Amino acid sequence: MSLLQISEPVNQVQEQSQIAIGIDLGTTNSLITIVENDAIKIIPNSNGDYMIPSIVNFDIDGNFIGIGNNHNAVYAISSSKRLMGKGIGDLNLLTNFTHRELICTTTSNTDAIYLQIANKKISAIELASHILFYCKQIAEQYLACEVQKAVITVPAYFDEAAKNATKQAAELAGLQVIRLLNEPTSAAFAYGLQQNYHGTFAVYDLGGGTFDVSVLRLNKQVFQVLGVSGDNNLGGDDIDFMMVQNGFANNILQAKNIKEMLSSNDYVDNINREQFNTLIEPLIAKTMHIFNNLLSELGLSYDDLDGLMLVGGSSYIPAIKQRFANFLPQQKILSHINGQYVVAMGAGLQAHNLTNSKNNLLLDVNPLSLGIETMGGIVDKIILRNSTIPVAKSKDFTTYANNQTAIKLHIVQGEREFAQDCRSLAYFEVKNLPPLPAGAIRLSITFALDADGLLTVKAFEHLTKQQLQVAVNACYALPQDEIKSLLLASLQYAKQDMHNRLLAETKVAAQKDIDIISSDIEHIDVDNKNDIIKHLTILKDLLANNADREAILLAQQNLASCSEQLILSKMSKALNIKLNNTAI
Repeated sequence: MSLLQISEPVNQVQEQSQIAIGIDLGTTNSLITIVENDAIKIIPNSNGDYMIPSIVNFDIDGNFIGIGNNHNAVYAISSSKRLMGKGIGDLNLLTNFTHRELICTTTSNTDAIYLQIANKKISAIELASHILFYCKQIAEQYLACEVQKAVITVPAYFDEAAKNATKQAAELAGLQVIRLLNEPTSAAFAYGLQQNYHGTFAVYDLGGGTFDVSVLRLNKQVFQVLGVSGDNNLGGDDIDFMMVQNGFANNILQAKNIKEMLSSNDYVDNINREQFNTLIEPLIAKTMHIFNNLLSELGLSYDDLDGLMLVGGSSYIPAIKQRFANFLPQQKILSHINGQYVVAMGAGLQAHNLTNSKNNLLLDVNPLSLGIETMGGIVDKIILRNSTIPVAKSKDFTTYANNQTAIKLHIVQGEREFAQDCRSLAYFEVKNLPPLPAGAIRLSITFALDADGLLTVKAFEHLTKQQLQVAVNACYALPQDEIKSLLLASLQYAKQDMHNRLLAETKVAAQKDIDIISSDIEHIDVDNKNDIIKHLTILKDLLANNADREAILLAQQNLASCSEQLILSKMSKALNIKLNNTAI
């Protein structure tokens, strides 16, 4: 059965976790960092390389043989981060995934994506675990001690499935993740601590596989995220595919090299910078649209920004810098820290901050609202989009029907007013409730988002003292383009959604009136009984024929007006019973 809200949210407190080293698990490259002598250090591998290619290599039999560029590899799997948390239903999002021809499923879980490596099926979690284990080995070799804990950076718009997949990969690698840190937030943290910046800053993060934008307020030791947006299927990989598809490169590797060389040369091979800029203009325009929408949502303009941080290898493209130069003074476009290192640096600084009890406070946000489906299919949002995390909020609900002995909870994610338009996350049920009149049961629902943005839901029923808890670990990915479309749709359909929500609420209230008055009129005699029955019939007919809200409200008012004698008689009868019981 569904629920009815009877109280407003109540803020609760979450605990923070401790972290050790920092790892930037990137689509193209990964980095490892640690703080030494109060200075951030990027840890190189045995070859002296700071940037570790996120390539997982296998031999002809499907045996793992190493990370990075390996000429002996038969299978060299790159950009596997794009698979994290995705299911077969997300295949349409992976058109630019290099190894799409290897994608397969297993009989045990038909929704999960695997890659067919020789005669073995390898998941994205396993691929990421190989990269993380290599990062762990590099850190242990440098530090000459065992490393067990890490903070790992993730795109700001990673959903529940992708975040959980990242934590599982770390566990396979022998690492305990105490904190998942959003990449643009990590970059701003590095700038705030290394460059001592204060004010309102935007982070434009265009990496190999994802695009994120965040707006933060930096104030001394407090780093507060005001809002995030992005696209988890937009990045440098897409530029590489565009170059191959348009005949400017023979393969992805060549496309990457040409793209990088065009940042410092006007002409490379058979493409000049002007042609390149024209080719990638739709992609740049898409990122700018997301960026501008976030500023508008937060009520900010370019003039309100004290600085812009360009992060990620693809942000080095001259056309992107020029686009921002049209809106911002040159001194506001920050480039003091290498944009390819800055995310990893923030992760290492946050690790040091938490493990050494520093006073720097980093306040991140969740990207989409979380709520529960109530009567009429309406979504009651409990934690709103861009709420600061960690956070816990509670609401009290009650039963809708008499003698209701179970309540089924439907948890959803999104900005629309109805559950059918949002992403379903989980169901669970509170059973064995005492059969009481509607409204007599009190059920407290608590949504808790931890510092990693992972959701736990608790339910407490006050009469039976039942308590249930579920960690919402999505078994399939929230389609990444849907994350963005959910927000756009919430704006596009906001007026219609609100109209439909008000209509649904009015219908629920009207049906409640019908049930109560129909029951009362069978037991209480009044002079205008026929008149009441007439108005009851009118209201029932309006509901049955899906009348508009105004007509239903008018019929409710008419029914309430003619039922005044019935209500007074009911109250008088109840009062007499109470007085008689008192006298006895």
